[in-house]
Amino acid sequence: MEQLLQYVWQHRLWRTDDMTTNDGRRVRVLDPGLLNTDAGPDFFNAKVEIDGHLWVGNVEIHVRATDWHRHGHDNDKAYDNVILHVVQHDDAPVRRSNGELIPQVELEVSPRFGESLERLVDARTELPCAAQLPQVPSLTITEWMQALAFERLHSKVERIASLRDLYAGSWEDVCYVMLARTLGFGLNSDALERLARRTPLRLLHKHSDSLLQLEALLLGQAGLLTGIKTDGERYVEQLQREYAFLTNKFTLQPMEPEAWKLFRCRPQNFPHRRIALLAHYVHDGFNLMHSILEAQGEKELRQLFQVELTGYWERHYTLGKETPVSTRALSNASIDIVLINLVAPLYYAYGELTGSYEMTDRAIDLLESLRPEQNAIVARFAHAGIRCDDALTSQALIQLRKAYCDARKCIYCRIGHRLLTEAAKM
Repeated sequence: MEQLLQYVWQHRLWRTDDMTTNDGRRVRVLDPGLLNTDAGPDFFNAKVEIDGHLWVGNVEIHVRATDWHRHGHDNDKAYDNVILHVVQHDDAPVRRSNGELIPQVELEVSPRFGESLERLVDARTELPCAAQLPQVPSLTITEWMQALAFERLHSKVERIASLRDLYAGSWEDVCYVMLARTLGFGLNSDALERLARRTPLRLLHKHSDSLLQLEALLLGQAGLLTGIKTDGERYVEQLQREYAFLTNKFTLQPMEPEAWKLFRCRPQNFPHRRIALLAHYVHDGFNLMHSILEAQGEKELRQLFQVELTGYWERHYTLGKETPVSTRALSNASIDIVLINLVAPLYYAYGELTGSYEMTDRAIDLLESLRPEQNAIVARFAHAGIRCDDALTSQALIQLRKAYCDARKCIYCRIGHRLLTEAAKM
């Protein structure tokens, strides 16, 4: 409830401007101040006029005035510069540590505001505001989609920046880990990133001239060569022998096979084939980041991922079972996903971290040129009336769902804020 009151104060959503302190002095809020998310008073540098006198300082907010004493603020000098105590229930006077009384005001909040927030936050539906979306101006939604798209890009920049620090500025190492994660296509993304971190490029480059050894290293480190029946397949036996040799040479430790998810996974997305594709990119040296930076336009980028898996993988989706397969490693739709989740974030991060705004612009242009992702999140928002015409918008919708809707952070969502603001006026 205290967070709700902070929100009302921050956005000036109280019912009336005719506020008075508990001793009858008129209060006019010139500036509610800056919300503090750390220790100390709730709002810094507020400007409040009390009976015509300007006060500049901090504001503390509680549900009940007695919370001031219960939280020990009356003996804490960090709260001596509080100029106004804002409460929902005035049940006691409050004082600074030197005994001075602090002006106190009851904040009047519309009952409709709390009811509207409760309906949004406690609703069991996946998109509780769906029925109210037509009430939100299209400009508000458009601007929010743009902000969410950049918010999602910046969250990916943070991940990439941490990887760049981890690998001492090596963009190829960053690209390798990001490629592995992307090839998991959500279901096995965490597992493939773990595999890439466990089997770094510096180790793979020692054997980059041998595709057999690369596949043995990666499949072995993935735990996918342990305890399987070869059924007389010579290539699988070679992989096992190679990994046993390399394990002894480098003291390797494989992942647990249970890390991989195969249930409801289409054969084309089996981790075995994705790992074989990862080995393909390392064969003869990994330089995908360089190729991505040098690519001129979407056509050249697509060519980087139009890969044919040959040899053993021409007849296998997994190990030990021969099946007619497509030799194409990635479908056109899968390449779209790679461009969205690998290439665009790398462009944007490279531009942000090196000061090359040409690269950040290239990232946005790429996302705006690509078709939107086809998934349940995009479909649900489309059904609610939010149009999605490109990948930049679909990324925004994914950010909205994961960062706000799932977490029920409706008060931090511009759509939720608009709906709640209207409720506060009633």
